[in-house]
Amino acid sequence: MPYKIVVPEGSAPPLAPYSPGVRAGNTVYVSGIVALDADGNTVGVGDVKAQTRHVLEAIKAVVEAAGGSMEDIAFNQIFLSDLGDYAGMNEVYRAYFPTDPPARYCIRADLVKPEFLVEIASTAHIGD
Repeated sequence: MPYKIVVPEGSAPPLAPYSPGVRAGNTVYVSGIVALDADGNTVGVGDVKAQTRHVLEAIKAVVEAAGGSMEDIAFNQIFLSDLGDYAGMNEVYRAYFPTDPPARYCIRADLVKPEFLVEIASTAHIGD
């Protein structure tokens, strides 16, 4: 099945060879997103809430550029550099998925740069 690369306007520059999103049929795969602005600068250094908000806004931009919405997200993979940030991340996360939240998991992991506190990858199903 052919797929389409999804790169929303104003996306952060990739840190490696990957696309922000890929749409294959009705499924959208969003790469792991970290808190980088369009110039490649880290957003919200030391603030997991600010980073989570930035990451979820970037995910929203990818899903919307693919023709969907946050309500189409079925699964999230969440990586925290410190599980002590779990409550703060969840506070922001809950605002983006207030009812019928998607399936997910959350683990502690070393992220690509020490200033990154959270990374989220998503899978959305658009349409049927």
